[in-house]
Amino acid sequence: MPMEAKSGDCFTIAKAAYNDGDYYHAIMWMEEALKRLEQENEPTADREEVLDHLSYSLYKQGNLKHALKLVEELYKLNPRHPRAKGNIEWYEDLLAQEGVKKADMRRSLGRVVNERPLSNEERSIYESLCRNEVPVSEKELSKLYCYYKRDRPFLVYAPIKVEIKRFNPLAVLFKDVISDEEVEQIQKLAKPKLARATVHEAATGKIVNATYRISKSAWLKGWEGEVVERVNKRIDMMTNLEMETAEDLQIANYGIGGHFDPHFDHAKKEDANPFESLGTGNRIATVLFYMTQPVHGGGTVFTEVKSTVMPSKNDALFWYNLYKFGDGDPRTRHAACPVLVGVKWVSNKWIHEAGNEFRRRCGVKMSDGERFVGDLGFGPEPRTAPNLSPDLSKDVFNTI
Repeated sequence: MPMEAKSGDCFTIAKAAYNDGDYYHAIMWMEEALKRLEQENEPTADREEVLDHLSYSLYKQGNLKHALKLVEELYKLNPRHPRAKGNIEWYEDLLAQEGVKKADMRRSLGRVVNERPLSNEERSIYESLCRNEVPVSEKELSKLYCYYKRDRPFLVYAPIKVEIKRFNPLAVLFKDVISDEEVEQIQKLAKPKLARATVHEAATGKIVNATYRISKSAWLKGWEGEVVERVNKRIDMMTNLEMETAEDLQIANYGIGGHFDPHFDHAKKEDANPFESLGTGNRIATVLFYMTQPVHGGGTVFTEVKSTVMPSKNDALFWYNLYKFGDGDPRTRHAACPVLVGVKWVSNKWIHEAGNEFRRRCGVKMSDGERFVGDLGFGPEPRTAPNLSPDLSKDVFNTI
């Protein structure tokens, strides 16, 4: 049974925001800490400490009267508090400088104003998607379907289950493509190598730490374990794309609060090219394995097309990062939502352009995109016909 957050948990989160100068979130979490503190028989947070930090946060967000009210409550609780009396005098002085009479300093408080600094539309969309607040079009949902991928000789006898999650651009979920045993083996190989996850800095292409990516990661080469090589071969079967020029398998571990803000997997034209030294071109596609399923949170959201995919254990999400003509597709901007309860383990494979000239061909028109995984631009959709390559379609079912 999921455990409910206590006042102490809320205050811990609030204090982290406070120390980072994020008074917007600090106020919300401290107000929640106070609310839950009232309901606890055995307090898990110190009321004085919450009032002290909340009053200052309210002041920083321009709520002087509310700050004064709380610091006076703090002073009543503990007249010997090291800051309470001095802060009362300070807030009164600031209010007087604003022309507020002493008799009015505790009247007409109004509602707390807590505007988010530097707010932007993408951030709002990202958070709304993570909270599952963005409605999904029933008309668009009705176009989606599932099918068996059988377009390779091996897959005729062992097809891969595919669930189309979105068209334009295509995103699919490969179902049950990694076993529990394989997950355990990969975790065992990765755990000793886990370190703080990094990002490529857009301006320089250098690898740096970033506050917008909170997780640990490790990289596994094919020779480090038979399971890694097996998964690499399976990705080839799943995507029909070349693995020789793909990056190593990356393993990522997200704890409570772990997240990755909106970003692109591919390099943009205007940025320094972080893949130049590889000589394999840009990241043409991404495969993301969900090795575990957190209790709450941890979804993958696409902010441009406003879609969400929740982690489903043993499945893998796949999408193309580039248009067929080679430019980066801005619709693939995505993010990892914060993990709220539980732990999230994922592994991903970034596939590059080199070696895929004939596996993913340019479209006739610039607007051409895939209808399904491995779509070469001809033949029926799997919705209406078996997903077989032309050389396998003749009398194939007579051999099964």
